[in-house]
Amino acid sequence: MNQEVKSGKILSPSTPWTERSVPGINVPDEQQTLKATFTEPTIECPECHALVTRTAMSFNAYVCPQCDEHLKMKARDRLNWFFDQAEQELGQEYLAKDPLHFVDSKPYPERMKDAQEKTGETEALIVMQGQIKGLSMIACAFEFDFMGGSMGTVVGDRFVQAAEKAIATKQPLICFAASGGARMQEGMLSLMQMARTSAAIQKMKDAHVPYIVVLTHPVYGGVTASLAMLGDVHIAEPKAMIGFAGKRVIEQTVREKLEEPFQRAEFLLDHGVVDQIVHRHALRDTVYRIVAKLMNLP
Repeated sequence: MNQEVKSGKILSPSTPWTERSVPGINVPDEQQTLKATFTEPTIECPECHALVTRTAMSFNAYVCPQCDEHLKMKARDRLNWFFDQAEQELGQEYLAKDPLHFVDSKPYPERMKDAQEKTGETEALIVMQGQIKGLSMIACAFEFDFMGGSMGTVVGDRFVQAAEKAIATKQPLICFAASGGARMQEGMLSLMQMARTSAAIQKMKDAHVPYIVVLTHPVYGGVTASLAMLGDVHIAEPKAMIGFAGKRVIEQTVREKLEEPFQRAEFLLDHGVVDQIVHRHALRDTVYRIVAKLMNLP
């Protein structure tokens, strides 16, 4: 038998509704603050600090929908986004060794293992072959989270293989550069990759195979001094930091304060270092049009 308690008295079902209790409403404490909750991981924009879900950011090519800031993009995500259809990955047979037995705060093999576990990649350069609008291309991208996208012997091996493949198949090579420079743990061997990659690019020029460089944030050191500045066309993403020596090193050398936008893509465009600044959403179409023009295609 259903009964209701009111003020310590048990009410029967026949009790008039006027004497029944009214359900209460839970009013939150005034000191409680209401916060937005997300059902999936979010990414905070470093510019406007807006919180955007990872899925929404991925669909927007990691461009903030609030302020249009270009966020860092993982190399594999970038290549999968760039191609309409990725056909195969190149250079996975090349793996780094420890020829110098280099030790800083930890041995080089241990540092490599940490980078591989952090990124899920075997090296700092990923190379893929695919198509955009039916046009076959080869593209490589630096993974900056892998030891700062540093250029070691394996990066050189993979880039040279990509260049040779481009020459053999007469397919253009697109390079998305993002690096801190040569890898110190490999010493002179890493510096030799500047000459190796430069020679491979010259072979592409002799074979009339287009080589397009897309400069993303950031590009410095030996990569800037070699493969990142030897393209037929240099495209930069907005606000990308591009240079050889870092800004603080230059300030200490010249004894002057260098104000913004020094070393930004916009500054380099004004001084003739890059040919064009392209929004990430327009990058695929821009690269396709440039390649089609260089190869005399419709």
